[in-house]
Amino acid sequence: MRDKFYSLLWLLVVIGCAWQAARAAGVPTFLLPAPQAVLVALVQHRALLAHHLFYTLTEILLALLVGIGSGTLAAIAMASSQRLRRLLFPLITASQAIPIFALAPLLVLWLGYGIASKVAVAALILFFPLCLSLFEGLCRTPPGWLELAQTLSPSRFYRFRHLYWPAALPGFFTGLHMAMILAPIGVVMGEWVGASEGLGYLMMQSNARLETALSFAALTLLLMITLLLSAIVTLLRRKYLWQS
Repeated sequence: MRDKFYSLLWLLVVIGCAWQAARAAGVPTFLLPAPQAVLVALVQHRALLAHHLFYTLTEILLALLVGIGSGTLAAIAMASSQRLRRLLFPLITASQAIPIFALAPLLVLWLGYGIASKVAVAALILFFPLCLSLFEGLCRTPPGWLELAQTLSPSRFYRFRHLYWPAALPGFFTGLHMAMILAPIGVVMGEWVGASEGLGYLMMQSNARLETALSFAALTLLLMITLLLSAIVTLLRRKYLWQS
């Protein structure tokens, strides 16, 4: 937790130094508002920000549920069957060759301007790193553990629960950490392409009206969401990796 505090403190110092450098360079305030202007916007527009924050948070949580669930199932399927691995791995790899910026407008066209299109964009972004990290972790089960399991002849579920899953936990948490960081990015990307609510939509509208303080206030909330999700994964990693 102390490391997180120092990281946040260092981030604030970097932001402050960057703002001072921008002021010295003569960057106008309507392009880069002062930190106190952002704080004022957070207070003055708290009801508006809370409304769009709730919408974006809902999309992020649903995207995490879909992306983590599908990525975990795909990784387990590929690790448990050579046939499924030969079938799924090329498809998953090929899906990452298509830029998500090219898919996002199509997803909005197919799924509409509601929550579904934003969830789909974010889930596609976070699916691959989590799936690949977990799959590699499952494939790294120590051979000695497998030999012992064959000697004891336990059930397939027992081997997964007590052998494969503990060995895959480091990779799973690595992928989960990446998913927590990528989910807000994917949701905001979808909101930029087409939405009527959400922090990404609010940022686009604020920029169009040159209300950059409000735009930076929305960006600050997105940063806080990402830091919170990252901290949750760090706590879970410390708890469950230590137990395993």
